[in-house]
This record gives sequence, C-alpha cells and structure tokens, in this order.
Amino acid sequence: MKSYRKELWFETHRRRELLNITAQVEACLRESGIHEGLCLVNAMHITASVFINDDEDGLHQDFEAWLERLAPEKPHSQYRHNTGEDNADAHLKRQVMGREVVVAVTGAKLDFGPWEQIFYGEFDGMRRKRVLVKIIGE
Repeated sequence: MKSYRKELWFETHRRRELLNITAQVEACLRESGIHEGLCLVNAMHITASVFINDDEDGLHQDFEAWLERLAPEKPHSQYRHNTGEDNADAHLKRQVMGREVVVAVTGAKLDFGPWEQIFYGEFDGMRRKRVLVKIIGE
C-alpha cells in the first residue's frame, strides 16, 4: 500500500470565504500515483472547514446567511470565548460545517456523486492556513 501526504496553503482576502479546492486535490491524487484507495482532506485550523457540496453561487450565499444566523460575528461581546479574541463565531461555524472529508479513489479519480466538489471554508481569514491531503491505497 502507498501513502501520500501534502499540505495545501491558503490565505483568504476576507474574514469568510468558500474556496473550491477540487482541482488542487485532484492534482495531489495525480501526483500520488494511487489508483484505488481513500483520500482524506482536512482543515488543520480550528476556524476553518473542509466539506463537499455543489459549486453554485446562490448556495454559497445561502451558507453565509445561514451560518451568520446560527453564529453571528457581532456583537463580539455575546461570546465568552472572545476575551482578547474576536473569533468565537468562526469556531462555531467550523463545528457546523465540519473538519474533513474522505473521498473514495477509483480508477485514479475522485469518486464523486453528481455535482460534488470539495471546498475549503474559511471563517476567520486573512492569514495563511493549511489543509492536509492524505491519500492511501494502491
């Protein structure tokens, strides 16, 4: 069995952004040489997320509105965590959107359902953060 590991780095320009990282993960899979196995993609920061969904602008706007209703950024004083920090909402948003995804690898391709894409969700951005890609298989 082969094992492959790579870190992808991102620096967003806004506090909250959703980035389609499918192409970067597919490049990792090609680089790995693995044809059958599993691909783990996980955020290595507690205020960021990796998830699978449709790449549709309206849906992304819906995510933003829904997450902001669940855990509004302001007022910062509403959160106990925000003593010296202002990112409690980002921790909560990450908890809802998830830490990682695992995708089957079949025939040297990510084995997606219709419309599925991999996204990096940033909830406390404007600094460098990383995502781990770990692929195991044959």
